[in-house]
Amino acid sequence: MYYAVVATFMVVLPLLSIFIEAGTSHAALGALLACKWFVFWAMGWRLLLAGIRQIAQPAFTAREILGLKGEESHLLVRELGFANVAMGLLGVASLAQPGWRAGAALTGGAFYALAGANHVLRAHRNRLENVAMLSDLFVAAVLLASGGAILIAS
Repeated sequence: MYYAVVATFMVVLPLLSIFIEAGTSHAALGALLACKWFVFWAMGWRLLLAGIRQIAQPAFTAREILGLKGEESHLLVRELGFANVAMGLLGVASLAQPGWRAGAALTGGAFYALAGANHVLRAHRNRLENVAMLSDLFVAAVLLASGGAILIAS
């Protein structure tokens, strides 16, 4: 289930939305469209849903993804959940507030880049953490590139 959720929110839904909008409204494929849909899906909904799960079920993130066995980590995982909910809400709201997108992309991109780098530095990663690392780094690159391109163009 984890693999499907990650793939759906971080790749499939953003790309599908980009191609649907480009096909129906003849919007140009580029940074604006990538930023819009990756911020909405990969930052917005993915972090919002992950945050809700981390708040409600911190043991999943602690045990299954990070390999932490003790309940002491649950407090920190919940705190991560609060941050994820806050960033996720920004990403979702950016669909109605286009002026927020570049800032949201840079915020989400920085978060995903740092999280991905943190996974890279762990010597012993399980498969779930490898998926988290690769998806984090992919989305970081898209968000930072598209958000940066929008800021440079404006």
